[in-house]
Amino acid sequence: MTSSRPVPPGPSGVRPRPERSLAVSALIGVAVMAALDEIVFHQILHWHHFYDRSTPGIGLLSDGLLHTGELFALVAGFFLFADLRRRRALSVAHAWAGFLLGLGVFQLFDGIVDHKLLRLHQVRYGVDVTPYDWAWNVTGLALLLVGAALTVRARRRERDRSAA
Repeated sequence: MTSSRPVPPGPSGVRPRPERSLAVSALIGVAVMAALDEIVFHQILHWHHFYDRSTPGIGLLSDGLLHTGELFALVAGFFLFADLRRRRALSVAHAWAGFLLGLGVFQLFDGIVDHKLLRLHQVRYGVDVTPYDWAWNVTGLALLLVGAALTVRARRRERDRSAA
């Protein structure tokens, strides 16, 4: 995600692929937010495990499985991203939008589905979780809204460029 200048078509005539750029970067965004959650809240702060409704050993196992999935998604995302760049098919504006969408989607999914619906874990234990829930979900919503706004802006620019 280097600059916002349009990438000229490569030697084979390949043009930027906005939807693929958006999807690949969203995958990277989900993986990055999962990594941040795992590193900061699970390992450094010890606030929770991915699955806290069993023994501490199962909690650690669930963290390891989350970390494994996040690493696979990150590696796959970067291989796909490198392929887009190699083919000169990367749409930088769509990539940034997708990255922020991915961050927000993971954060909201974790906050609403994992924390509240499935009750796999809470943000923190032994305290009133209400401010933590609000901070967690509002942050996710803000990331999602910024990503959506950037997506709309990138699509408008793409449409205007193709009409010209």
